Amino acid sequence: MKTIFLVDDSATILLSISNILTKAGYGTEKAGSGEEALKKLTGGLKADLLITDLNMPGMNGIDLIKEVRKLPSCKFMPILFLTTESQQAKRAEAKAAGASGWIVKPATADELLNTIKLILH
Repeated sequence: MKTIFLVDDSATILLSISNILTKAGYGTEKAGSGEEALKKLTGGLKADLLITDLNMPGMNGIDLIKEVRKLPSCKFMPILFLTTESQQAKRAEAKAAGASGWIVKPATADELLNTIKLILH
């Protein structure tokens, strides 16, 4: 079973995405902030994919990706941005930081699962 690590400051988003992924046969791990996510990853959490929000208090999604990419165990882990932002400049900044892809909220369950399948297979 593939494990997907979800990072979002919205408990509602974490719960709804986790439910979609669990029904589709994925395992999930969750963090409510960039700092918490980094602590879990440096503590040995292994994930097949990281999905992070962009706008979070404290460490935002771009800063999180930059820090995650410094970890030897996460150098090649795919990272998706899930955010309400859709500007090209933000996409370019995310890609430069090491993001593998981008999903604009609100995404349907099908959009989310299709994107994940493309990245993981």
